[in-house]
Amino acid sequence: MIPSIRRRGAASLAAVAAVAAALTACGSTGDATGDDRTRGPKVVAASTWEAAFARAAGARDVSVIVPPGIAHPPDYDPKPSDIAKVAGADYVLYAPFEGFAPKLKSAAGSKAKLIELRLDNGQAAVTREVTRLAGEFGTGQAARTWLASYNTAYAAEKRKVSAAYATAGRPAVVAQAFVTWACDMLDAKPVGTYGPQPPTASQVAGLAAKKPALVLDNSAMPGANALSSIRAERVTVVNFPDESQDLLSVYRTASAVLTRALAG
Repeated sequence: MIPSIRRRGAASLAAVAAVAAALTACGSTGDATGDDRTRGPKVVAASTWEAAFARAAGARDVSVIVPPGIAHPPDYDPKPSDIAKVAGADYVLYAPFEGFAPKLKSAAGSKAKLIELRLDNGQAAVTREVTRLAGEFGTGQAARTWLASYNTAYAAEKRKVSAAYATAGRPAVVAQAFVTWACDMLDAKPVGTYGPQPPTASQVAGLAAKKPALVLDNSAMPGANALSSIRAERVTVVNFPDESQDLLSVYRTASAVLTRALAG
C-alpha cells in the first residue's frame, strides 16, 4: 500500500478541526476512573488491521477510524466523529500509508501517543509488533497468552495449506508484495512478486516467463488483472480482519481460499 490521501481528505480535516476544542473537552482529561483503569488504555486504530494487533496485545477498549469493508483505507475521507474518537484516546495506531491518523490527532488536540505499526501478517512480524504494543500498554501477560494461541492456530492452518500445496505438486507462485506472508503458509518461495505499483508491461512479461501456476492478489490493492495474459489460478488474499478485529480470522480465511484453489 502507498500513501494516497486525496485533496478531499485534507479539506475534510480542515472542516472537522473547527470542532476540535469542544471535542477535546469531552475527551480523556482529568483523572481516570476505576472502570477506566480496569479497561486498560483507550486505543484508536486507523483500521481493523491495527485494531487486531492492539487486541492481540491485550487492549480491550479499541475503536476504529476506517470502517470495515473500505477497499483502500488510505483513501478514507475522515468525518467529525473520527475527531471525537481520537480526542479521547490514550494511543492512536496507524501505518505509514495511512497519513490521516496523525492529522486527525493534531486536529483533535489530543494528547494521545502516536504509534506507527509495520502491518505485516507474517508470523515474525506479528510477534514483534504485538510484543511491542504490549510493552506500551503494560499488558505483557495478555499478549503472551494470545501469542501462544496464535502460534498454535497458525501452525494448524499452515499444516493444512502446505499439505494442499504439496499435494498439488508445489506449483510456481507469484504474489503481490504485501501478501507474501501467504506464501509462508504455503511453505513456498514465490518465483516473483509485483506491486505495490501496478506492474508494467515489461514486468508482466518477466513474471510470465517464470510460468507461475498460482497468482496471489491483494484484496486492498487488486492488480492481478494486469497479469491477465498469464494463465494461472488467481487467489485474492485479504489482509484486513473484519469487524471482529480478530487477526486469526485472516489466516483462517486465507487457508480456506488457498486450499480450495489448490484442490482445483
